[in-house]
Amino acid sequence: MKTSHKLLATAGIGAVVLGMSSAAYADNWRYAHEEYEGDVQDVFAQEFKRYVEENSDHSVQVYRFGELGESDDIMEQTQNGILQFVNQSPGFTGSLIPAAQIFFIPYLMPTDMETVLQFFDESKAINEMFPELYAEHGLKLLKMYPEGEMVVTADEPITEPADFDNKKIRVMTNPLLAETYNAFGATATPLPWGEVYGGLQTGIIDGQENPIFWIESGGLYEVSPHLTFTGHGWFTTAMMANLDFYEGLSEEDQQLVQDASDAAYDHTIEHIQGLAEESLAKIQEASDEVTVTRLTDEQIQAFKERAPQVEDKFLEMTGEDGKALLEQFKADLEAVEGQDQG
Repeated sequence: MKTSHKLLATAGIGAVVLGMSSAAYADNWRYAHEEYEGDVQDVFAQEFKRYVEENSDHSVQVYRFGELGESDDIMEQTQNGILQFVNQSPGFTGSLIPAAQIFFIPYLMPTDMETVLQFFDESKAINEMFPELYAEHGLKLLKMYPEGEMVVTADEPITEPADFDNKKIRVMTNPLLAETYNAFGATATPLPWGEVYGGLQTGIIDGQENPIFWIESGGLYEVSPHLTFTGHGWFTTAMMANLDFYEGLSEEDQQLVQDASDAAYDHTIEHIQGLAEESLAKIQEASDEVTVTRLTDEQIQAFKERAPQVEDKFLEMTGEDGKALLEQFKADLEAVEGQDQG
């Protein structure tokens, strides 16, 4: 299985490089993301492609999960200029940009979608500070956006931290996310996405976390049927360009890219409205074994009490940059939540 993925990835990269040799950075832009056809990142990419192709002579080639390798592979290809655009979660970008792990501090983000979306629109941390951090690594941050609330799946329902004892929970290769599940009482187990279904099936891991649409499209509920809504965070992702490529574009093309990113964002935010409910309904229709647990405020409090140690770890990992970002993040959240109460 791994070998065939590698062969596919190698063949795909070869095709990309071949295309570059005949039309280096000309009119065919290459864009890779981490998800399957019809998933949220794909919806964003396809709308970006549609806008670019309808408003210019350029074309956009979209590569989905596995076609050019795993998340680390497509980021490396973007930094090296083989790809012009990439969509990658801060979960994977965290090893490159430690401050991007801020989204994995549990219970930092609000839980209702309206407040989350307002935060992404208005946050100074997201719209001003993050672009500077990404630029330091040769990346032009075009959009950050939420995909959905994180849901834990496991081999039995989770209602309190003690339920995580002796459970191996798969996490992305992200130090702070590992810290979160260790704080909750689990054994955090980093694993590439391509190995998650098999790992759950064979008992190598006992559970994992993802947005509900991803649990549905990846069939994870088939091998990990107990779903728990812990309210601890949202899955966030980022769409970016190779910075040298972007800065080499004409002003007209830079504006085109910005406008296409805005159009894709608006389209995607509309797409995710009600998506979690639809995905959960599909899961429940497909399987009688699935259970759904929504933690009460009292149950959530037991998990929240473990969050400060994750925040401390974030500050330890990121230093002054992380401290400034976290302070701004909290100020932005307070401003948005204050408007809601007003």
